[in-house]
Amino acid sequence: MVDDEVLRGRIKSLMPRAKDDLAAMVAFKSVHDAAQFPVSECDGMVDWLLGTFRELGFADVAAYETPDGSKAVCGEIKGPEGAPTVLLYFHHDVQPPLDDAAWNTPVWELTEVDGRWYGRGAADCKGNIVTHLTALRALGDKLPVTVKIVGEGSEEQGTGGLEAFVPTHADLLRADAILVCDAGNFAVGVPAVTSTLRGLANVVVSVDTMAGPMHSGMFGGAAPDALAALVHMLSTLRDEEGNTTINGLDTTQVWPGADYPPDQFREDASVLSGVSLLGNARVADMVWARPAVTVLGIDCPPVVGSSAAIQPHARARINLRVPPGMDAKQAQEALIEHLKQAAPWGAKVTVEREADGEPFSGSTSGPAYDTLTSAMHDSYGRQALVEGQGGSIPLCNVFQDTFPDAEIMLIGVEEPRCLIHAPNESVDPSEIEHMALVEALFLKNYAGNRR
Repeated sequence: MVDDEVLRGRIKSLMPRAKDDLAAMVAFKSVHDAAQFPVSECDGMVDWLLGTFRELGFADVAAYETPDGSKAVCGEIKGPEGAPTVLLYFHHDVQPPLDDAAWNTPVWELTEVDGRWYGRGAADCKGNIVTHLTALRALGDKLPVTVKIVGEGSEEQGTGGLEAFVPTHADLLRADAILVCDAGNFAVGVPAVTSTLRGLANVVVSVDTMAGPMHSGMFGGAAPDALAALVHMLSTLRDEEGNTTINGLDTTQVWPGADYPPDQFREDASVLSGVSLLGNARVADMVWARPAVTVLGIDCPPVVGSSAAIQPHARARINLRVPPGMDAKQAQEALIEHLKQAAPWGAKVTVEREADGEPFSGSTSGPAYDTLTSAMHDSYGRQALVEGQGGSIPLCNVFQDTFPDAEIMLIGVEEPRCLIHAPNESVDPSEIEHMALVEALFLKNYAGNRR
């Protein structure tokens, strides 16, 4: 098998091709929403993947339609008889660009600025696809493990196509180790394994107080204002320090892994000077170990065009992030009950349940985990951190339920400066280079470490 330093050199020499691959993928407007972009854009992305992975030796690679109409790209390169199997996950759809005018570079054209590569999907998740391609090219034809791939086509839309596909195609995807490459490092040059994901529980709360809007001069002061009632209810979800305060939810958990320095978090989150961070605990506790409530939107009259009227109706969409160890459905019920109890003046409250998803805890020990963290140390020259992630990836729970004996780890190139899901998304090419070496070293050494 190829020497580690030779492998490092091969990956460095492959970086121009990695840039070309990423440019080709970014050019596809692969948003899985026909109302925003033609289906042909997603299909073109799939066809590109099929051709590229075939060139790498995935002779049986194919596109499989999933229940939400998206296409999963699956394939396999067989290793030696009895070798372990590694499943490499990625998604090939992207977020819509949001406001094109907010981009400093063309949305669908990979553009280099100050050493970073900009474009929608450059990091999330096409940068991770490039990592797979570069690692596999560096290793060459003969792999010491069986490698399978699964590329999801609707991850950003959250419509669950692959989540339904996996249990019914378990033999196609079964593996000893699963690398979910849709995460990232703590910072550029600071490797990390994401060991936990928070779940979610969303609701829409509606408040009604009167049959219709009433003149604020004639009735204001005694007439019950639905918008004011909603504001009061929402204010009870946090205390003065910003801690989430939903009745019945434990908010004392402590994160056992790497800390998140407040100054770095302020920079990563673009917090304005003089504005305080929330909570009375460490940042890592607040974002990875405790429930967090966010008001996503409010329906009420906008300032422009508003009239002197008391509002009879108002509603809000609320997102609750649920940490490992907490049941998402129970947390959702606690949120609903809290809102009903907090309603003032006998206001009529109805609550619509939206999506819920359970939190996830991945592998932090075992031969695959040990091989991965060793590869990170060799690639970056420093110990890998163990971090959490505030976001949710429901597919990870499906993997865990379908393949309970597999080690599942989340890694990737999506460090905080990438601005995934926002305008001006970018990737640092050094992360692609380092993570490609991590993956190549993992695939090279994993079989030996399982003996």
